[in-house]
Amino acid sequence: MDITKKICTGDVRCASRLIRDLEDKKPQARPRIKKLFQYTGKSFIIGITGSPGAGKSTLTDALISEFRKNGKTVGVLAVDPTSPFSGGAILGDRVRMLRHAEDENVFIRSLATRGALGGLSQAAGDAIHVMEAMGKDVIIVETVGIGQQELDIMHHAHSVVVVLVPGMGDEIQAMKAGIMEIADVFAINKADRPGAQQLQTELTSLLNASPLPPGTWRPPIVSIGNLYEPESFAKKTVELMQAISDHHAHLLVSGQLSERMERKALMEISDAIKSALLEPVMGHLIASGELRSIAQRIKNREADPYTEAESIVHRFLKSGDHS
Repeated sequence: MDITKKICTGDVRCASRLIRDLEDKKPQARPRIKKLFQYTGKSFIIGITGSPGAGKSTLTDALISEFRKNGKTVGVLAVDPTSPFSGGAILGDRVRMLRHAEDENVFIRSLATRGALGGLSQAAGDAIHVMEAMGKDVIIVETVGIGQQELDIMHHAHSVVVVLVPGMGDEIQAMKAGIMEIADVFAINKADRPGAQQLQTELTSLLNASPLPPGTWRPPIVSIGNLYEPESFAKKTVELMQAISDHHAHLLVSGQLSERMERKALMEISDAIKSALLEPVMGHLIASGELRSIAQRIKNREADPYTEAESIVHRFLKSGDHS
């Protein structure tokens, strides 16, 4: 049985190996993801994003349990930050979810950002496709954090949950970082802390400040208390899952799910074109030493980066040759 068929039957080892090869840009990975693509597109993809320390992994762990209680198979993609110095990633999110390790219907994988500015690893889209091909009903994508450039989760997920915490300046962050535009559900985590009510009030005011046309989804706000009060925490987790499910239902009824899938497809083809054009060009420039030579000329102000870039692109597009 080839690797494609094994992944489609839920083979965790083959899926992990392919995701690793996609991360490492191994040459054998590209034809394999091409073959898998026809088996994708049926999973419900949830994005979980928010400031570092907001408790995203704790909520993800709780949502896994609730979806499993409802008989859903779950894939989790936890995107960890990469050190700008060593290139290494913490990859700690899976540690918090170890209790699901023995469940064959849960597949959890960590990815390093490797410098990706959008809060997601460059291989994240491909890893999502691998999980879709495995037949996971629900795929949860947890991002590194959120900021003005870390909004590309909206291009990957059908529903986006933004996690906020009282006392971290999140109400200001919400206005600055475009969270209001990407959030389908707000989760105020650690809502037993001082300032939780104020945060909810300010969020409500922000939502009310922009009147919505009839039939438009209004992001609900779910306040979630202390993890160490199990009954209350579990009840609020169910409420959060219901809010996500309600949004999914709204997307189906309104036809917006199709629109979001088209938006995702546009992003994927754009990224694929950039990769197909850029990677071979950069590979040649680096291997030949030309890139370093150009950098030296720019450093010495003998050339400018704009003219050099235009020259390289013109040369590549004109001849199709990298030499």
